Amino acid sequence: MKLTTLGYLILEDSFLMLHRTKKVNDPNHAKWIGVGGHVEKGESPDECFFREVTEETGLTLHSARLRGVITFISDEWEDELMFLYTSDDFSGELTECDEGELAFIPLDRILTLPLWAGDRIFLQELLDGAPFFTLKLQYQGEVLTESVLDKSPL
Repeated sequence: MKLTTLGYLILEDSFLMLHRTKKVNDPNHAKWIGVGGHVEKGESPDECFFREVTEETGLTLHSARLRGVITFISDEWEDELMFLYTSDDFSGELTECDEGELAFIPLDRILTLPLWAGDRIFLQELLDGAPFFTLKLQYQGEVLTESVLDKSPL
């Protein structure tokens, strides 16, 4: 199972989103997602998220809040355990991303974007202010076949 991070930087009433349009053989092609990536050997999820924010956006992250842990099960891709973050504590200027276009999207427009069905579930939790949750998402191809949301504290 691979470990990944995903997060949303908050500016006023917007989330920073990445429209995945540039990578070849990208399972997220044409979808809007947050920023993040694969946890490298010897790296914690927190360290990964801070590194990925800088690499993908050019911004410097000063702090972040772990909001959830999401388990992805797929019949086409390796299973994934993803650590979900938000942050409004960053500085710098956005740079070009080699994976797609970065844009701050108003919160009231987030769920109108082309998103994975499972992303709609955890984005709604973030928009609703859920402090922490776990979520299991199971896919067959691009079809979400199961979702189990647990908002109880660990």
